[in-house]
Amino acid sequence: MQPSFWHEKWDAQQIGFHLDAVNPLLVKFWSQLGLNPTRKVLVPLCGKSLDMCFLAEQGHDVVGCELNELAVKQFYQENGLPLEVSQVGEHQKFSTEQVTIYQGDIFTLDALTLPNIEAFYDRAALIAWPEDMRIAYAKQLAKLIPANSVGLLIILDYPQAELNGPPFAVSDDWINANLSDDFEIECLASEDVLSDNPRFVKKQVSWLTESVYKLTRKV
Repeated sequence: MQPSFWHEKWDAQQIGFHLDAVNPLLVKFWSQLGLNPTRKVLVPLCGKSLDMCFLAEQGHDVVGCELNELAVKQFYQENGLPLEVSQVGEHQKFSTEQVTIYQGDIFTLDALTLPNIEAFYDRAALIAWPEDMRIAYAKQLAKLIPANSVGLLIILDYPQAELNGPPFAVSDDWINANLSDDFEIECLASEDVLSDNPRFVKKQVSWLTESVYKLTRKV
């Protein structure tokens, strides 16, 4: 997807991917990662997700990356958070006490810009990319986090031919084939969620599965 696609979505507020509440799968499974609250958590393609507030409430410092400036500003405004803005390389850095967001292209971030990252959370980033860009994103994520970092990944899978993404379909086979070089992979849950997603029902998608993974960055 070209950057213009996402900018147009945010400008028109066509943001069906944004949830108005904390993702229940994050609430249910985050504790299973066994993370110390002092660990800093990376949230790629964070938008204005309330999941960042949940992670901060667990004691974590949260570092997001988001392409669209409007999304970042709305996050701080809607949550009543004071912020400071500075420039770091090609990115604007928006920060408050526990949540920092780098606004810009995730592919131009480097690990040196994100010191002390020890965990990550991906609910809508991997599934935002078509196949070729998804592989590049997965490699970039692996570069941004150090060995032994632990993350929670949430994906959707469905017959891709029945509906154009995003979100794009990502299968368990794809996860194991493309992430296993860099991550230890453990599937924590997988369930049928078609009835909970009216857009997919309306488009007559025949099945829809949501899966949750624990990923551990290999040494």
